[in-house]
Amino acid sequence: MGAETTAAVVGLGSMGMGIARSLLRAGLQTLGADLNEEACARFRDAGGGVVETAADYARCSVVVVVVVNAAQTEAVLFGAEGIAQHLNPGTVVVSCATVAPEFARAMEARCRDSELLYLDAPISGGQVRANDGTLAVMAAGAPEAFDKARPVLDAMAATVFELGDAAGPGSAMKAVNQLLVGVQLAAMGEALTFGMTQGVSPEQFLEVIPKCAGTSWVLENRAPHVVAGDYTPLSAVDIWIKDLGIVTDIARGARFSAPLVAAALQQFAAASGMGLGQEDDAAIAKVYARNAQLKLPGEG
Repeated sequence: MGAETTAAVVGLGSMGMGIARSLLRAGLQTLGADLNEEACARFRDAGGGVVETAADYARCSVVVVVVVNAAQTEAVLFGAEGIAQHLNPGTVVVSCATVAPEFARAMEARCRDSELLYLDAPISGGQVRANDGTLAVMAAGAPEAFDKARPVLDAMAATVFELGDAAGPGSAMKAVNQLLVGVQLAAMGEALTFGMTQGVSPEQFLEVIPKCAGTSWVLENRAPHVVAGDYTPLSAVDIWIKDLGIVTDIARGARFSAPLVAAALQQFAAASGMGLGQEDDAAIAKVYARNAQLKLPGEG
């Protein structure tokens, strides 16, 4: 079945490039598409194809859309130069951006009107797992969509959660995940810098806490960035303003109080206001350090 699948990956950023390369390794015919010509050239150098004209989408049975947000997702599919009009009936759209559940349901309905299948399929795992083909996919959609997309899902993910037969539950679960990760990032920055006020160096923090009950995947993955003074973005600060903003909107609609989300979002907004929006999200520690007049590693 895999040999018969031709996929396109729209969006060759850090996550999309990893997904596209994972599909290639799995033996799938894969086309890449991105507004950044350099990204397209890198994918071509890796052995992939590149969408040259809109007609190329007619060759694809699965299209994976890996863009930043809802607006970009809608533009890719249904904008003035949207690709939906060029896809054959029955093509599966695998939508990976973090979006609100109601947006996912709206995209599914519009795809259905265009005789396309839609998977609400946000992803988790970061750039490293995208490159390794070991992402977690929180997916919901029609059984036929899962069946047709199976070779692609298997190539890009270690785990595919099938959360429902219509769009919405995938994005809802991603919102739950982002709530936890965003709050844990803020907690990591707060705890690391709080330790500094008590004579606990970032290096000692990183040596001890991962062996204790206070650890988390986020702490173990991001605290080393602070210790190294390296804020090359794996996931940028500004991503969290978007994602925690989505969580806040969902919570408001559900009349659900989410005070930890509000506190974390405030810290990410402060980081962005300091000019750190495109730095790695571990840079949230700099907000706490500035307020406490502390110097983090690498700050001289």
